[in-house]
Amino acid sequence: MNKAYQAVRILGTRVQNTSEEETLNVLETALVESRQMAVFTPNTEMIMAAWKDEAFREILNRAEWVIPDGIGLLHAARIQKKPIENRVTGFDTSVSLLQMAERLNKSVFFLGGAVGVAEMAAEEIKKTLPNLKIAGTHHGYFPGLHIGKGGSSEEKLVIESINASGAEILFVGFGMKKQEIWIDTYRDQLKPTILIGNGGTLDGLAGLVQRAPEIYQRLGLEWLYRLAKQPSRIGRQLVLPHFLWLALVKRGMVEIEEKTN
Repeated sequence: MNKAYQAVRILGTRVQNTSEEETLNVLETALVESRQMAVFTPNTEMIMAAWKDEAFREILNRAEWVIPDGIGLLHAARIQKKPIENRVTGFDTSVSLLQMAERLNKSVFFLGGAVGVAEMAAEEIKKTLPNLKIAGTHHGYFPGLHIGKGGSSEEKLVIESINASGAEILFVGFGMKKQEIWIDTYRDQLKPTILIGNGGTLDGLAGLVQRAPEIYQRLGLEWLYRLAKQPSRIGRQLVLPHFLWLALVKRGMVEIEEKTN
């Protein structure tokens, strides 16, 4: 990419100034070299949560690759005249990662969601990627760190199962903050190369959650579509105007992290 800088810090959280193509190139290199990477996909809500929680912010900043999932991140960066060139969604990146896994003969483990969801996701994705190796699946309803019961015997068995499966890619879908903390805490115990926290991706792959129509995606209005479908989300969506207001009034909200050589 011909870009002025590699990353920005938005309210203190480092976010790559990247594209889906570059992201996939980075992940493919990591897979080929067996170099473990944590990949996080923050939207506006996650960045605001990290702003208010230093420990969580440090967890995001320890990850090797943090992509700009939320359209609000792009708007804020442009308002502050330090634009992020592309939105890179966690869902699209995850699907492309599965396509890459099939091409490279790498295996994936689905962890998260309600009982049966990971299995449904595996069954559905095999319809379009029949040669994809699904190393294993497990629901997220077990006593573990993500529900305040870290170190339980059940959690240890889940980690052992992931490692024994030989999976090289691990999808972790516990929901915002929980999945990032879980990956950061246990990454030294986990053998997969790519550890990606991707929220509701498993629900999407399983067909339980419908993505916004393409026109909403192109206009960056997926949040509006979800709000129309689930009015109960209004409390969560109020974070977006607050975030953009900060972009207008808070000097240095977006800072350049590093320059391309």
